Amino acid sequence: MIDDWTVVVEQQIAAQPPPLDLPEPKLFNKWTLQDVDVSDISLVDYIGVKEKHSKYLPHTAGRYQTVRFRKASCPIVERLCNSMMMHGRNNGKKMMTVRIVKHAFEIIHLLSGEALWLICTGAREAAFRNIKTIAECLADEIMNAAKGSSNSYAIKKKDELERVAKSNR
Repeated sequence: MIDDWTVVVEQQIAAQPPPLDLPEPKLFNKWTLQDVDVSDISLVDYIGVKEKHSKYLPHTAGRYQTVRFRKASCPIVERLCNSMMMHGRNNGKKMMTVRIVKHAFEIIHLLSGEALWLICTGAREAAFRNIKTIAECLADEIMNAAKGSSNSYAIKKKDELERVAKSNR
């Protein structure tokens, strides 16, 4: 009887098709998230860039809002898009912000082969009454923040907060 059972199990295993090797989803069908590493150990849980968070488009239709604190596992690019939607005339225009982020990533890719809210605020203020598009301003802000340049709005605000905190000690 044991031999019959093993034969049946072996036949079922042989009858199953091999698992499919699906390609990994690339952001905007161009960029892979495998090379992105979060160096700060305290932020690893809150910056979603690994396989679980890889999506073709940064639009999950509010899936992360149903349970408390689940937005921490929202993909980081979608959180950037959501931050770009804030402020007056951009409220609720998710596809516009997705397009802006896509153009900003393309500009960064062409030019070079912190805090999201500060990056978005800096890009928005730089693009207001300026000939540069908001995608170009966002690309400049992200590149300056990555370099740690003081031209970045986010870095300037961080330095200002540290200076004020130091003077209050």
